[in-house]
Amino acid sequence: MADSDSSNVDTSVDSRGSIDQIGQHSKLDFSEDEEKLVNVMYNLVGERWALIAGRIPGRTADEIEKYWSSKSSSSE
Repeated sequence: MADSDSSNVDTSVDSRGSIDQIGQHSKLDFSEDEEKLVNVMYNLVGERWALIAGRIPGRTADEIEKYWSSKSSSSE
C-alpha cells in the first residue's frame, strides 16, 4: 500500500527559487518594484495581464491578475 499522507499539498519551486504551496497566497507577495511596474503598466494598457507579465520576469499573467484582484478588493 502507498504511504498515506494527510497533507496532500502540492509544492512547486518558483523562478526565484523559493518553495511555494499551491493555493497559498505567497505567490501574491510582490516586491515593491514589481508593484510599481504593475501599477504603471495597468495604467498604460489596462487588464492586459499577459502583456504586463511579459515585463516582469518570473511572473505569469494569472499571478498578476490575482495580485491585482486581491489588491483592488482589499482597498475597498
